[in-house]
Amino acid sequence: MRSLAILGTLSLLLLLSCKPTEEEPWQPTPYELPSPLFFPTRNNIPTDNPMTVEGVALGEKLFHEENSCAMCHHKEYSFEGGPDATLEHLGTEHTMLPLINLVWNTTGLGWKGQVETLEDMVYAAYTDPLEINADTAEVAKRLRQSEIYPELFKKAFGTDEISFVLVEKAIAQYIRSLVFANSKFDRYLKGEEQLNQDELNGYLLFITEEGADCFHCHGGGTNALFTTNLRYNNGLDAASKGEFKAPTLRNITLTAPYMHDGRFSTLDEVIDFYSEGVQYSEQISPLMHHVMEGGVRLTIEEKAQLKAFLHTLTDTTPLTPNPQPHVVP
Repeated sequence: MRSLAILGTLSLLLLLSCKPTEEEPWQPTPYELPSPLFFPTRNNIPTDNPMTVEGVALGEKLFHEENSCAMCHHKEYSFEGGPDATLEHLGTEHTMLPLINLVWNTTGLGWKGQVETLEDMVYAAYTDPLEINADTAEVAKRLRQSEIYPELFKKAFGTDEISFVLVEKAIAQYIRSLVFANSKFDRYLKGEEQLNQDELNGYLLFITEEGADCFHCHGGGTNALFTTNLRYNNGLDAASKGEFKAPTLRNITLTAPYMHDGRFSTLDEVIDFYSEGVQYSEQISPLMHHVMEGGVRLTIEEKAQLKAFLHTLTDTTPLTPNPQPHVVP
């Protein structure tokens, strides 16, 4: 009898072991967005696309895929086009804006704020004939046929179905993770490093109207994004009627050429323009207080000091090597 009982128990255990186990519920890992000093508390993370570790990892891989975003947004230039990204290559009058701290941009994206969300920006880039120029349905099909991507999408979004909407969401998550907040100036604000005298003088010029008068459009101090993300007419041309976004000055040393049309190749040219090259038009922003004098009229020493300060805004921490692309069939 005892043998029969043992045999029955073993049979029961065998049956239980053969029963299919229920699949564990999808539980992605929440992505912890940093909160740098003097950065905004408001961000543009939509409720239907929360950031996750798996989503950011998938987005990074998609971003650097062949024939994807990294073709033009180069990491070494703070995810901008770099000096070789000519206007002819871009097929447009506009240079690219660097993908820096865009998770805190809540006023529309692009030089004219023409795109509302990062998800929309990804879609626009993929479908624009002058950019990636891809068939989104074909992109999703190829990803479904890939050896690696189905599992990555499953981890990121908990679904076996790969759609281009999920491609948009993943790449947008990755772009939101591109936080640049460890420059020399950031360490100065935290009391971890000191600025030298030229850098300090340049900062004072930056944040005063009687100095270089930069802060109205580019922030500074309690606005450590170094942009308001708003649009202005800055007096580039007397006939200019347009308004363009004031780009962030973070990593400005890496993101030449400058201005929306790339007309300036160096920071020295930009500083010279604001010093004595500003032109009046009826559309010029009222924040350009020194337009009637042609600019802020900096001395040679002040120009050098302002440039020294701008160099303290460089942060190369996130500029790690790109992952190797996986060739999608």
